[in-house]
Amino acid sequence: MKAGLVAEVSIHPEAEAEYEQALGWYLDRSQQAAARFEAAFDEAVEAIRSHPAMFPRCDEAHRYVSLRRFPYSLIYRVEGDAATILAVAHSRRRPGYWSGRV
Repeated sequence: MKAGLVAEVSIHPEAEAEYEQALGWYLDRSQQAAARFEAAFDEAVEAIRSHPAMFPRCDEAHRYVSLRRFPYSLIYRVEGDAATILAVAHSRRRPGYWSGRV
């Protein structure tokens, strides 16, 4: 495996639910907006996979990547050659609300 890559990016069940809720919100308003949200999410996941250490830290164990053009960030943790997305956090949510997720 190349240096910097992670072999797997998984999504915590609560983060998956947050993603589905956000996607549903965009789908209710516009198919195009929903498609752009999905593309921004996929782009961020690929960036985590390709360059997991590139993004700013939230704390000693977690990093985040902001979705382009959307008020969401993916909060993730890297352990070994795997990354776990713990939250799809809206910018208006209380910071760190996801911190109890394992």
